[in-house]
Amino acid sequence: MTRPILFDLDGTLIDTPNAIVENFTATLAELGVPAASPEEIRSTIGLPLEKAFTQLIGVSAPAATVDAAVPCYQRLYRELIVPKAQSLLYPGVVDGLARLSDAGLLLAIATSKHTASAEVLLTAAGIRDRFAMVVGADAVTEPKPAPETGLLIAAELGHPADRAIMVGDTTHDISMAHNAGMRSVAVTYGIHSPDQLAAVRPTWTVSDFPAVVELILRAG
Repeated sequence: MTRPILFDLDGTLIDTPNAIVENFTATLAELGVPAASPEEIRSTIGLPLEKAFTQLIGVSAPAATVDAAVPCYQRLYRELIVPKAQSLLYPGVVDGLARLSDAGLLLAIATSKHTASAEVLLTAAGIRDRFAMVVGADAVTEPKPAPETGLLIAAELGHPADRAIMVGDTTHDISMAHNAGMRSVAVTYGIHSPDQLAAVRPTWTVSDFPAVVELILRAG
């Protein structure tokens, strides 16, 4: 019997964290607001952009500044990161996704990015056709770590949530899986540290993408 396998995008399939830090920095500079440190920016990765910019710019900033940040970021993202997408794929992702697809598993993307941005990045990376659906933060009322993204994907793919497995590199991914009643695979090569991930009790923890694939194939 097949099952849905949900993947986060940034830091799980594509090595974008450093590029994202550069993109946030360029956006803040273009808006003329004080720069944030790389550590501050990295701490927001995995959050929807609106929440990330509110956190980085500060709640006292004019609402118009926060509103302007998201489209500015998305424009710079298309200009600076998307052209490099294929070269940023983690080792083993292309072959691993092919093996999972060939095994009859239903693959989907559950991301905190806006859906359109995720679609553009997946297409540029050459892996969009591996996924039955892509669900971003703008497609749900409550994004990760709330369960809505995972529950929506499971329902659309025609399986109960407890048949699904979520793969991600942040506590937001693992917490979403818990909240949706799914099992989870934490990958330690992305944004959050092994200690941070362990604190939210993933079902499994692995250190590279080929290990993700072997684990999922064994799980059936």
